[in-house]
Amino acid sequence: MSESVTLQTYLDRWAGGDAGKAAVAAAVKAIAEAGVGIADLVARGPLEEGLAKIRGVDPNAGGDAQKELDVVAEERILAALKTTPVAFLASEESEDLIPVNPAGRLVVAVDPLDGSSNIDTNVSVGTIYSILPYDPAAHASPKDAVMRPGRHQVAAGFLAYGPATILVATFGEGTHVFVQDRRTGEFLLARAHVEIPAETKEYGVNQSNVRHWDAPMKGYIEDCLAGKEGPRGKDFNMRWVGSMVADAFRIFTRGGVYLYPGDRRKGYADGRLRLIYEANPVAFLTEQAKGGATDGKTRILDIAPHHIHQRIPLVFGSKAEVEQIASYY
Repeated sequence: MSESVTLQTYLDRWAGGDAGKAAVAAAVKAIAEAGVGIADLVARGPLEEGLAKIRGVDPNAGGDAQKELDVVAEERILAALKTTPVAFLASEESEDLIPVNPAGRLVVAVDPLDGSSNIDTNVSVGTIYSILPYDPAAHASPKDAVMRPGRHQVAAGFLAYGPATILVATFGEGTHVFVQDRRTGEFLLARAHVEIPAETKEYGVNQSNVRHWDAPMKGYIEDCLAGKEGPRGKDFNMRWVGSMVADAFRIFTRGGVYLYPGDRRKGYADGRLRLIYEANPVAFLTEQAKGGATDGKTRILDIAPHHIHQRIPLVFGSKAEVEQIASYY
């Protein structure tokens, strides 16, 4: 870009003199700053011993094995939000909402460390966040502010900790990519108003689980594998990293679709991704980039949560392909 726009400059311009927007901007800046510290830990790899070590014997609130870096990431994000107008934090690592700032008027939901299984493999991991408005006069409980369809989000995004530290963010006015300049430490706007190509020949899915899938998902993948000679009339590539932030950034960069369906394995009937702090923010980002996001039958952003850690099947990415997948259901 001809002008180097820092994240702070972008946030200031976006917020203007609006106090509500300024609160959201402060929360995003704090999460980004916490992400820089998390990225530094990730970059140390095996030199930072024990980050992939499982804590205790019980899973976290989301039902997954809790790694040391999961907890450290949550602690860093919570500490960064303490000085912002955030009232409560909902996190994959904690069963209930965590009080942050009694005067706050926002609720932040996070997956502090997405891709935990890749911590010790030098593969990109990240942080996913969702920001919702909170009004004590309107919400009998802070949980009421969280337990709303994703269309009520005022901002969302994710950080990816890889060769570059990337922030993909939306404030409901398009999806934008910021990259940390390691010479200055600042996040700079690298791509404004990202658009995911509507058509694609690339999908991402853990195909080793095909025997557990239901008929619609099996049918879609079989038709893709049939290539030019099959009903889709084109050859497909499969790409799967296993860290959703890495797979998502690939889609925001060159298109494609991501699929994590429910299946017949115990505990997988409703998928494995969490609606509030994984599917909703990614769906918001995707729609703002002219893509689509569904559970196979329903638009993700229209689904009303019934539990903070609710799981959901997720398909997102190139809009025409997402609609094609939904047609199988």
